[in-house]
Amino acid sequence: MLRFTPILLALIYGIVLYRFSAWRTSRELDARSTELADPSLVPLIKDMAKALDLPRIRVHIYEIEPVNGLAAPDGRIFITRGFYDRYRAGDVSAEELASVIAHELGHVALGHSRRRMIDFSGQNALRTALAMVLGRILPGIGPWLAGMAMRLLSARLSRSDEYEADAYAAALLTKAGIGTEAQKTLFHKLEGLTQVRGATPAWLLSHPKTTERIKAIEDLETKWGTIS
Repeated sequence: MLRFTPILLALIYGIVLYRFSAWRTSRELDARSTELADPSLVPLIKDMAKALDLPRIRVHIYEIEPVNGLAAPDGRIFITRGFYDRYRAGDVSAEELASVIAHELGHVALGHSRRRMIDFSGQNALRTALAMVLGRILPGIGPWLAGMAMRLLSARLSRSDEYEADAYAAALLTKAGIGTEAQKTLFHKLEGLTQVRGATPAWLLSHPKTTERIKAIEDLETKWGTIS
């Protein structure tokens, strides 16, 4: 029984961490966001809502500077203030920002948002258990190996989710009459938009390569017989 104690403790830790993370994320988003009401973006959002047979899609601006989109575990869609400011400055078009919203809608529709938080908690729990076990077998480097294994697993799962959300967005943008061209042109811009003081953009660490994402969308266009 004692040998299973680390795993049991890790599972309890994971459940507690999940609940706390969900509460903290919701509280942070509530406190630092407002609903998007841009006159150029609202018609595009309405087109996507119509394509999904929804009465409305609510998008919020999250008041932080990094350029990013976010699908919250509760299903809400957010664009960061930094991303919106790039749009207002003309660096990003309305259609390109709409493609971000479509991508985040994909994460919600496909269950990625909620699963990612569960995965995050579960991975932390598994990391704790592995560190305890490997620490006994390989003192000093056991915890490091556990952390490395979880990072590789997380990156692989994240990239898979991104491809799926890209495909969902491509289908939605096509059905809404917006097309996928803006989705592809934005991919070319993202590295520059997310670059911070010469560091490797965090966006690139968890997302597939730009060329691979564009190729995947072009393959879908060929399959569907559509041209952006």
